[in-house]
Amino acid sequence: MSTSAKRAVERLDVLYGLGSGRGANRPGGSEVEQQACELAARWMEEAGLEVEWDPAGNVVGRLLGTQPELPEICTGSHLDSVPAGGKFDGALGVVAGLEAVAGAGTRTRTLGVVVFRDEERGCFGSRALVEREPLPGRFVEVHVEQGPVLERAGAPLGVVTGIVGYTRREVVFEGTAGHAGTTPMAARDDALAKAAEFVLRARDAALGIEGAVATVGSLEVDPGAVNVIPGRVRLTLDARAPDAERLDRLLAALGLDPEPRNAPVAMDESMRAVLREEIERLGLPAPEQPSGAGHDAGVLAAAGVETGMLFVRSLNGGASHSPDELTSEEDVALVIEVLAAALRRLAG
Repeated sequence: MSTSAKRAVERLDVLYGLGSGRGANRPGGSEVEQQACELAARWMEEAGLEVEWDPAGNVVGRLLGTQPELPEICTGSHLDSVPAGGKFDGALGVVAGLEAVAGAGTRTRTLGVVVFRDEERGCFGSRALVEREPLPGRFVEVHVEQGPVLERAGAPLGVVTGIVGYTRREVVFEGTAGHAGTTPMAARDDALAKAAEFVLRARDAALGIEGAVATVGSLEVDPGAVNVIPGRVRLTLDARAPDAERLDRLLAALGLDPEPRNAPVAMDESMRAVLREEIERLGLPAPEQPSGAGHDAGVLAAAGVETGMLFVRSLNGGASHSPDELTSEEDVALVIEVLAAALRRLAG
């Protein structure tokens, strides 16, 4: 393993040790997230990068190019985590990005590595960045896959085609509360039975649309007593699909309006081509797939920045948002090599 990759792995361990409790615990806006960002800023300075903190608290380290007036090329990710999260989610994109930028040497364009703030609760940092000028000329994000596709395919890296569209809704079912022992089954108006039918319909609808997923993650039953027929049920739905047409079909199958939603975002084709070519240059397969999760890369792409994204194979069946999240040191080394080569091409 290269010195660069070894250093990245060691830094992932250091970041993982911040905070307390099992797993990664660096909530957005917390003192621990700030500590992680200050640590990343110190690593940037040690690597010879010029460090800037923007008004949103994002950290940007820059390796100035010979023509700094040209739009810069950036990479990076986030350092906040969900409670009891994984070691690699977000953090891998930061440490790999730093190694790739620091090892690129002086290029025509400025190269930057960005630590975005508070990604997990809605990409606060990247949304703040795209409201400012100038925007990066191009952006590449490295991220663990957070799923099992690459592991099953035996591929260490993958190229992301786009970020899925999604919607989150609260759905309420009304019934009539009644005595569990004295109300005949044929006379019941059971709100939970209606909700159960919806849950199964959501599952079946998503199964019938390639790439679509639907999740009911929270359910509240009122009055919630063991001997009372449910009179009201509230549940949450998270529905996602790779493109607008499939998301529309999924919502229509559930009898839901198409809005509100976050529209799907495609990655730039020219950026995808560069990433594919650099993976294949190492003699590796370069499978392409959509991202089922939101990322800072999607925010930049939606703002018009030419954006690409590399997935790194997640092991343990794709476990993520969990201490079971795992990516091999060998795959970390590979993504640093591919990212560095891609940045050198893009920066001239």
